[in-house]
Amino acid sequence: MDLRKVKALIDLVEKSGISELEITEGEEKVRISRAPLAQTVQMTHMLPQHMAQMQPMALPPAAPAASAATPAELEARITAAEAAAVEAEGHPVKSPMVGTFYRSASPGGKPFVEVGQTVSEGDTLCIIEAMKLLNEIESDKSGVVKAVLVENGQPVEYGEPLVIIG
Repeated sequence: MDLRKVKALIDLVEKSGISELEITEGEEKVRISRAPLAQTVQMTHMLPQHMAQMQPMALPPAAPAASAATPAELEARITAAEAAAVEAEGHPVKSPMVGTFYRSASPGGKPFVEVGQTVSEGDTLCIIEAMKLLNEIESDKSGVVKAVLVENGQPVEYGEPLVIIG
């Protein structure tokens, strides 16, 4: 990409008011980002002072969430203490990756498994979306689903228990 094109793109960004522009031409790539210099410098100088003045705050107790959950979803929600007790009674299927947990293949679709359902080794229990890829998580043990520990759409960490099979 020649300098005249880059200069024209810079002028375009300045005149249009957009904050960022990225153009790819073949194997060449140009990214123009606009941030006022004074604002950048000010933020750099203010950030350490601001962070030094921050005081730890106690978080207010969590209010019960008002949602349009189905009765089955409400029954599946359990507290951390209940989860630990159930996990002690069964085999936890843990997340093999970081991502977003989904109980069904599509929004509003039928969940892969429900509490009390019998599953066989290799049955799909849920989906974890990671980097725009949908990964089916399969049961590594046959048994009965004792609990689903994660809510639909909730982010999960590597090794986090998802489902308990008894």
